[in-house]
This record gives sequence, structure tokens and C-alpha cells, in this order.
Amino acid sequence: MAIIISGVSLPVGTGDGDIIAAALKKAGISRKCAVRTGIHKISLDARKQNDIRTVSSVWAELESPEEERKICGRRDNCALVDISPFVPVISGEKIPEGRIAVAGFGPGGMFAALVLAEAGYCPVVFERGADVDSRTEAVTGFWKGGSFSPETNVQFGEGGAGTFSDGKLTTRIKDPLCRFVSARLVEMGAPEEILTKAKPHIGTDRLRGVVKNIRKRITELGGEVRFNSRVEDIIVRNGSICGVAMNGEEIPVSALILAVGHSARDTFEMMYSKGIAMEPKPFAVGARIEHTQESVNRSLYGIHSGDPALPVGEYQLSYTRNGRGVYTFCMCPGGTVVPAQSEENSVVTNGMSEFARDGKNANAALVVSVSPDDFGGGVLDGVDFVRKIERAAFIAAGKSYAAPASTVGAFLEGKGGIVSPTVTGTYARGVVPCNFDDVLPPFVTDMMRVGLGVFSKRMACFGDKGALLTAPETRTSSPVRIPRREDMCSLSVKGLYPCGEGAGYAGGIMSAAVDGVRQACAVMREFKPE
Repeated sequence: MAIIISGVSLPVGTGDGDIIAAALKKAGISRKCAVRTGIHKISLDARKQNDIRTVSSVWAELESPEEERKICGRRDNCALVDISPFVPVISGEKIPEGRIAVAGFGPGGMFAALVLAEAGYCPVVFERGADVDSRTEAVTGFWKGGSFSPETNVQFGEGGAGTFSDGKLTTRIKDPLCRFVSARLVEMGAPEEILTKAKPHIGTDRLRGVVKNIRKRITELGGEVRFNSRVEDIIVRNGSICGVAMNGEEIPVSALILAVGHSARDTFEMMYSKGIAMEPKPFAVGARIEHTQESVNRSLYGIHSGDPALPVGEYQLSYTRNGRGVYTFCMCPGGTVVPAQSEENSVVTNGMSEFARDGKNANAALVVSVSPDDFGGGVLDGVDFVRKIERAAFIAAGKSYAAPASTVGAFLEGKGGIVSPTVTGTYARGVVPCNFDDVLPPFVTDMMRVGLGVFSKRMACFGDKGALLTAPETRTSSPVRIPRREDMCSLSVKGLYPCGEGAGYAGGIMSAAVDGVRQACAVMREFKPE
């Protein structure tokens, strides 16, 4: 066990040693009584531009567990935590009659397969898209004006949608497995700083190497990763999964971890046609907003903007009115807005940054919450709702893969168009001036306008009428949930383990990876290694 000492506020630039010393002093712990210490998390507090500080938490292991408990009992800023490493446990007794399989090789599928492989299960992974190198070639080719692939794109392929993103690991879940996931990512090539930063990121450039290393580890242990292999059917007998079909082949399986991501609409439709339990869930839609990174930095840091001791500025804003939320999501400092569709004749935007975050612009999704009441409430009505927006954008862009765009001022006036822009957009396929009311529902555009007004009072850059909006942002989360039982199986099919974002149980790389670990452990409670 160890003590986490939180709330250690110090000037920016304070070294790790001084942070640890200040934490021990704050907790009343003598340095000689601490057997081991380290930085747990470091975040930036820029609320007062004349006094920007770091706020840290520090862990300390003492010689006496009893003394650890006493300190935590009398100090509000100290908490006892278990720092022992996570070790998956095999307790299943059933001998599998088919393969232990994983569908999808994004964060959830990768970590499920990694944990299973290291426990001796030799899983087989089915990934509909290509390996990360072939995928990168196909995606960048499309961005440069080439053809679009509905199977290998920003959403589908090795690494999942996160491969073409900022590689953020921020999450709202307070799960000890987050530490396990972060440590494994560092082992596979991610920067070590993700272990201590409160808002860690890997960057799209580094993440591509990490996912290859995870795959290599799985295959070295006897696992198998099959690319260009979409699960076309799930074969069920007597309420239990017994196989999957793909590429004209039927493969016997005893367990299938379904980690297909939030954009596998054809998989959702296949499952719905088979009567597998599913339900609609809330999500959000809107557009990407681009500012110069310099204007974001000035808004956050004031006269200290440009200080090399400060990180590249990032933000997260939200506002709710009458039960409807508008918020920023997936903010990408120093990044670009990228084409992110998974279907032909549609337009979707997303954000992406490299690890250095050194691009001229910053972008973020500006989105409005959508509930089943807004789109009809049927299981797949959310899919249809989003698909209509994406196809309307394609038409508004002249039936091209360019994206509809508008400056903030023109959008606020309800006219649309690119008027006196202060930022040069980065969308690779180009943009077409457009009135967003022709693409997005009125309740979305109305709330976006409200949000821009509110956010402009919190950050000066949001008052810039020349900032650029590019639409639509529609892949914030899955429009469906695949409910599961206490043993983590699907409500309706034994041996089917819904996992990650596509199942409605995660909201980013970290939470999806953690869910993948949990689903692997669920399989290990049911089956012996093959």
C-alpha cells in the first residue's frame, strides 16, 4: 500500500524532487520514513493568469502500514491506495470448443487480446481494416484526393479510430486499471510522461508504433491477428455463440469479445436482424472549431503566453440549458481537422495532433447532446439520424468529400459562408462555404450558437468571428448500447462479450482499453486456456 498526497500547488517549473519534498512536508511525513516516493499526477492550474501553477499528487510508501493508515485517517489530503501491480487471474474451468476470439483491433480489442495472449489463450483477432502501415497509406492517399475505402479508413483498421487522433488518454473513470494500461503503453513505446501527466496524450505519430508493438507481442505469444477480416455474421445455437462467418469462412468460437468501435453500423444492423439485445443511447453532434494555437494560448495564459515553461494550451468547455448540453470535445492542440468518414458519399470531421502538438492551429469538436427522444427512440434510429447528417454534408459540399464550412460570425448570423476568416483551415479535402442550417438540425445549430456566446465570455478566442467551423462532427460516441449481464456477456447471447465504445461502455482510448482488460478477465473466469 501507499499514500497519495494530493493538492500540492507550486509555481510552474518546480522540479520533481522539490514537489515530492513539499508533499511530504504537507502530509507531515519525515523523508527518512518514506521507503519509496514518486510523482502520481501533475496538472496545470491557469485559472489566475498572474499566478499559473502546477497542482500535483505524490505517492509515498512508508515502512509501517499502520502509520500509513494513521496519516490517512487524520489528513484530508491523504488517501491510502494499493500500488501492487495488476495480475489477471485464470479461474475458468470450461474447456473451449472453438477459438477465443476478438472482433476489432482498436484499444478495447488490442488490450483484450494482449491480456488473453499473456495468459496463454492464443486469441484470434478479426480486424475488418488493414494493418497500420497499409492503413496509413490508404488514409493519407484519400486525404490527398485519392479514392475512399469503406473498410480501411480513419474509423477502421489496426489501432481503431484513436490511431488518427491526438492519442488522448484522459478519462473520467476512476479505475485502478488505468495505471496498468498506461504502464503497458509505455512498455510498448508510448512516452513515459503519460504516467504522470493529468492530461496525457501519445500523439498520432507515436501511437502508430505502439499499436504495432502490441500486435507483435500478441503474435509472439501465439495469438493471431487477421486483417481485412470483417465479422459478417455471428452464429448462435441454443443461446450461445458457436462461430463467426467472414470472407466465406465459418470459424468455430467459444467466446467473442466484440470490440468493433462506434462506427461499425453494418455490424449493428446484422446484430439487430438476429435479435441480439441492443438499445439506443445518447450521443452528440456538431462541428469542429479551429482557432490559431497562439490565440488559444493567449486566452489561457495572458501575458505569459509563449513562456516555454508552459504547455501548449488546451481547454474543455461546457454549458447546459433546459437539459440540453453544448460542449467542446476531443480538443487537439497544434493539430489538424481530418476527414473521418466510414461510408461512401458522406462527410465526417475529426481532429488529430502529433505528439509535439506544434501545428499552427488548434481545433475541437463543438457539439450538442442528442437523446433518443430527438431521433425516434428505435434501436437503430440514432444511426439513421447521424447518417442523414453526413450525407446532407456531402450534398452541401457539392457531392464531394470537401467539408461544409463557415466562419463563426457568419454562422451566428444564420447566413453561413466564410467571411473575413482569421484562421486558415486544415481540412485536407478542402472546404465549401455553407449554411450549417442546411446540414444540422435546428436544435443543434441553435444550441451551438448559445454555446459560442457563453464560451466567448470564458475564453477570448471564442469571441473571434473569423474562427472557422467545419462540419459535421458526428462520431463522438456510439449511438447504440449492447447491454450485458453481471458476467459481462450479452443479455441475449452467452459467450458474446460486448466491449468498448461500440458497445456503449467507453468514451475514449483509455476507457476502451480498460474495458478490454475487464472483458478478457471475464473470459478467463469462464474458460481455461486453449
